[in-house]
Amino acid sequence: MKKLIILIPALNEERTIVSVIQRIPKQIPPFETVEIIVVDDGSSDQTAILAREAGAKVIKHQRNKGVGAAFRTGTAAALELNADAMVNMDGDGQFDPLDIPKLLSPIIEKWTDFTTCSRFKDKTLTPKMPKAKLWGNALVANIISFIIGKRIYDASCGFRAYSREALLRLNLYGNFTYTHESLIDLAYKGIEVEEVPLIVRGEREFGQSRVANNLWKYGYRTLKIILKTLKDYKPFQFFGALGLAIFIFGIILEAALLIYWLQTGSFSPFKFLGFIGGYLNALGVLIIFFGLIGDTLLRIRLSQENILYYEKRKKHDHLV
Repeated sequence: MKKLIILIPALNEERTIVSVIQRIPKQIPPFETVEIIVVDDGSSDQTAILAREAGAKVIKHQRNKGVGAAFRTGTAAALELNADAMVNMDGDGQFDPLDIPKLLSPIIEKWTDFTTCSRFKDKTLTPKMPKAKLWGNALVANIISFIIGKRIYDASCGFRAYSREALLRLNLYGNFTYTHESLIDLAYKGIEVEEVPLIVRGEREFGQSRVANNLWKYGYRTLKIILKTLKDYKPFQFFGALGLAIFIFGIILEAALLIYWLQTGSFSPFKFLGFIGGYLNALGVLIIFFGLIGDTLLRIRLSQENILYYEKRKKHDHLV
């Protein structure tokens, strides 16, 4: 392995970015070179200037596009620079740069192509944070575990390492965050994550989290991401469950009307329940049909992304 890229998406991190960059090890065997990329996502402070002075290559967004967009910019740059591996970390100092070799170890030893720092796998290392965030992290991890078919303890931590193979396979679309989507995207392409328990500071020293600065807003956005993820990656289960629930509700209305008819010999004055029940039955079947279509489209998408992977590999391997 020749080149390691350390990617730091940053927004208004002037108080911590220099110390984070300076603490990153200059040599990490077996890599010959370690390069640092800071993607400044439209900061209004001196983040970009200070990062460049500290020795990092800086890519600047002219406006704030979101941490997911900053991550995509960084991964594209890492591939253009012929990275053999990439580590992503925040610029707020919550993660210890000296833990980078531990995070990379499973990739270096070729156990996996993708690792993530786990704050919750080892209960003795769980950081202090509000109970609402602990509960939210656990809920998201359980849902992601269901989707990918593997137990995940921490699906939201941004301290991660990717091999070149994982970077080539990765295709993300969200701007708000990338942590959940990347786990699912790579799992569906046969690249499973290895969790590495590490000590992480639970709260930022300065400022607010870009993602979780408002628990209600974070909860809403996370729920939206989860529902979209279920729709995109488990379309038959998503639409099937919804359609089945509507269909069953229609059956219940029809059954109630039937029981009333058996008791009274008349449908009046509840005849409308039969029409509503029939409508709900038809709607439920239609939604289940949407799930079947979605499942077919998912297979087509994965096939297209496999073609895209080979095109990307051809392009970037040619640069090596």
